[in-house]
Amino acid sequence: MWEWLVELDQQIFTYINGSYFNRFDVFWLFVTRLETWLPLYITFFILLIVKLPKRLNYIASLTVIIATLTAIGLTDLVKNAVARLRPNNEPILLDSINILQRPENFSFWSGHTAVSMTVSLLMFLILNNYNKSKWWLLFFIWPLLFATSRIFVGVHYPLDVLVGALVGLFLGAAFYKLLMNLFNRLQHTT
Repeated sequence: MWEWLVELDQQIFTYINGSYFNRFDVFWLFVTRLETWLPLYITFFILLIVKLPKRLNYIASLTVIIATLTAIGLTDLVKNAVARLRPNNEPILLDSINILQRPENFSFWSGHTAVSMTVSLLMFLILNNYNKSKWWLLFFIWPLLFATSRIFVGVHYPLDVLVGALVGLFLGAAFYKLLMNLFNRLQHTT
């Protein structure tokens, strides 16, 4: 079963990576860089400071940082345990895929996707709790583009991205629940 799933994942990856959209190499390289998203990270923290009550914005900011570090740590732990080669390092794929980056570490699951989805969901839930707005849904453009870019630059399979997104959603929801419990305790003590 696992071999079949891996083979299917490779076939889907090869199809997506070789599609029309891989002609936008400059765009995908831009999107996949962490530095590209620095203004968004800064905006997230400014929104927490501006939109949340003063006592809570520091705790929320710290929670976002801890959630990010948790997603990174958990990703590294699983990547090293599973030890799945990235597409750009897979000998049978090298001649048939578009490779724009060449990281050497392992593939499963996508850390870029897990972290971006964790932070996006956490920010959406926090801000929507204190200031309802449909605009917060725009936060999800970031992880969707980020995740997609990982396939187009040749460093992640679709399954890596899908599992990374699910892990990110779980972590974002879990940290939000922890944060709301902490907020409730703080409100009852004052």
